[in-house]
Amino acid sequence: MEGGEHEVIFVGGGGRKGEGRWRRGCRRRRRKRTGLAGTLAGSTQSKQQPQKAGTLATIKSMSRKGLMEQDLNKLDVTKLHPLSPEVISRQATINIGTIGHVAHGKSTVVKAISGVQTVRFKNELERNITIKLGYANAKIYKCEDERCPRPMCYKAYGSGKEDSPLCDVPGFENARMKLLRHVSFVDCPGHDILMATMLNGAAIMDGALLLIASNESCPQPQTSEHLAAVEIMRLQHIIILQNKIDLIQESVAINQQEAIQKFIQGTIADGAPVVPISAQLKYNIDVVCEYLVKKIPIPERNFVSPPNMIVIRSFDVNKPGFEVDEIKGGVAGGSILRGVLKVNQYIEVRPGIVVKDEAGNIKCTPIYSRIVSLFAEQNELQFAVPGGLIGVGTTMDPTLTRADRLVGQVLGAVGSLPDIFVELEVNFFLLRRLLGVRTKGTEKQGKVSKLAKGEILMLNIGSMSTGARVLAVKNDLAKLQLTSPVCTSKGEKVALSRRVEKHWRLIGWGQIQAGSTLDVPPCPI
Repeated sequence: MEGGEHEVIFVGGGGRKGEGRWRRGCRRRRRKRTGLAGTLAGSTQSKQQPQKAGTLATIKSMSRKGLMEQDLNKLDVTKLHPLSPEVISRQATINIGTIGHVAHGKSTVVKAISGVQTVRFKNELERNITIKLGYANAKIYKCEDERCPRPMCYKAYGSGKEDSPLCDVPGFENARMKLLRHVSFVDCPGHDILMATMLNGAAIMDGALLLIASNESCPQPQTSEHLAAVEIMRLQHIIILQNKIDLIQESVAINQQEAIQKFIQGTIADGAPVVPISAQLKYNIDVVCEYLVKKIPIPERNFVSPPNMIVIRSFDVNKPGFEVDEIKGGVAGGSILRGVLKVNQYIEVRPGIVVKDEAGNIKCTPIYSRIVSLFAEQNELQFAVPGGLIGVGTTMDPTLTRADRLVGQVLGAVGSLPDIFVELEVNFFLLRRLLGVRTKGTEKQGKVSKLAKGEILMLNIGSMSTGARVLAVKNDLAKLQLTSPVCTSKGEKVALSRRVEKHWRLIGWGQIQAGSTLDVPPCPI
């Protein structure tokens, strides 16, 4: 026993560290016994690692095969269109939101269409709910052979797929498919506590898929709350998906279909198509693809104005242990509202760095930076247009962008961004009753009371959530003092939420009429 290998067991006690050392000791003993065989196993193991990296590189290069090249020298923004081949090949040009009650299958539908798992974070996976905004891109194709039966002639793939793949419908294998749409899905959380996140996502949507689970009664609380939210955001184009159809009988499905029609009467979704699907088994996903092409038109886009982008995510992509020359600048993810962003362009982010001076006054310093790279998922871009979600790699200090610190800020060309407001005058409209709340007993609980002077509200302006104190109310005008400054302009829509039973609840919406702005130091460049 003296100095033997068994001593290792006692060194680490019963903890994991000791367990690890003991296992390593076992491995060493086994290798000694197996001799040459053990050495060979070790060498193959070490060889496998670089091979894995190699395959990843091959996959990445393959994903770029068959895509249109972008050339900044030949770029003429006046001739661009959301369906231009050089744009649609690499970048999504339309944003579709998934809305509906918690656990009705929003993330599963996105995965069924795009093949991308939007639930990425550990706590999301463990609890099986979406917490942060998920996003995934998909290309929708149609077979060029007119005889190919619908809806099977419609097919969706990930955004790295080549522009004209072969059709996989039996009997039409030699026909090519045509790229019709490149869609970006904004996967919103359905949980009532995460309503603010959902409203931030609604700011960039062009259309929405409303999910209703067919094995539950309709409407569920967040089904009605989300529908009201997209109505506030003036979202015209909605497709209703009756999900989990594989779990119920036909008669139940027909009854629920009638309940859905009754629920959407008089709302913005009145007359919207109702598609029965099973996201898990991918039933009728081709029908959803057809409806996305036919029912949701590509919105008018402005390519000529100076670029303006809402930031809905921001990251620090550096890992611990990186060498100094490997460190990359901060990355901002979001959707361009107007204009075209180009690689190597100088940009400004407002409000930027917000600090309070000794007197308690708020001061803002915009962040100035340069675009190093543009990405739409795995596709590298030379320029990015309004529409789908893109990642903007910059020369910014990564600590400014880590953990979504830039969310709610506006990114654009230097000197072209709107003012920064600290007080707003809002023309508001309140809902008659609270949505998404199951009221017990009296009807009075569910009613929305008038705005009171001094109360605290939550405002959603673009992708920014901020607190606001009501300074004064007169008829349908309210003066609000914001807890954090917001870069916005007059005429923008805002969503108003009030704290009811420890949760923020949507109570109405408004439009910015005027406000007091902050003076910003001029650009040093």
